[in-house]
Amino acid sequence: MTNSMTGFAAAKGATGDWSWGWDIRAVNARGLDVRLRLPDWIEGLEQMLRPIVQKSVVRGNVSLSLRVQSVRAEGAVQINADALARALEMIGNVEATAQGRGVSLTPATAADVLMVRGVLESAVGDTSDTAPLSAALKAALPQLLKAFNEMRQAEGKVLHGVLSQQVDRIETLTSDAARMAAERLEQMQANLRENLARVLDNAEGSDPDRVAQELALLAVKSDVTEEIDRLGAHVKAARHLLASKDAVGRKLDFLTQEFNREANTLCSKAQSSDLTAIGLDLKAVIDQMREQVQNVE
Repeated sequence: MTNSMTGFAAAKGATGDWSWGWDIRAVNARGLDVRLRLPDWIEGLEQMLRPIVQKSVVRGNVSLSLRVQSVRAEGAVQINADALARALEMIGNVEATAQGRGVSLTPATAADVLMVRGVLESAVGDTSDTAPLSAALKAALPQLLKAFNEMRQAEGKVLHGVLSQQVDRIETLTSDAARMAAERLEQMQANLRENLARVLDNAEGSDPDRVAQELALLAVKSDVTEEIDRLGAHVKAARHLLASKDAVGRKLDFLTQEFNREANTLCSKAQSSDLTAIGLDLKAVIDQMREQVQNVE
């Protein structure tokens, strides 16, 4: 069984003067979308890590976040000059606007300015040579991805059980539909013979062959043999996909659409309340299956 598209993992590590913490999480998506939130001062890190992540995931919206801090600077803070300039400019604009409207404001203190978001930030150590740090991060990433994939595999096993039960239910309902269609066949043939006789008795000058053709066409339109056969074939295909170790989410999604198409046709051709009820039960199970398939990679 393939993986679930949803998953999460986190890890910490350290090397030399640096420590880090990162997490990876994924949610459902039609394709693969990898988003990396990495320190921009580590040169070439994204180009190095992105291919590794993409090889580990086939489908899903994946976010990888990394926080790096100097061990020597741990707990230390520094002023972000750009953020400070923006904060002072905003404070000046507010005070000027207030003064122009005759409103008196208490002057901002240095502590007030430092409280503005972004003015104070964690200190970063010497970033002149980040190559050893990059190498350590690259070496540590596979362990994070392993934990991430183990969680997705565990969720995949749960999904496999749910989907298998739903396929079993579809197979049972298909068998019930086949049995019911066979039981009504004799009655349908008798009804057609009666209708043919009635039409011939009351249609003077009508072409008997043409009337027989029209009634035969009605019989074909009410025959659900092909729909039942295709439902059975889809059940076999679904089991084959569930046994595969490849990413089969897209194929299963397409298969549920085919299941639904046959169930709709079965309902439209049923001409029997009992057979219609089976068709509606099929549609309900197929809808539930399609919801679960959206989580499969």
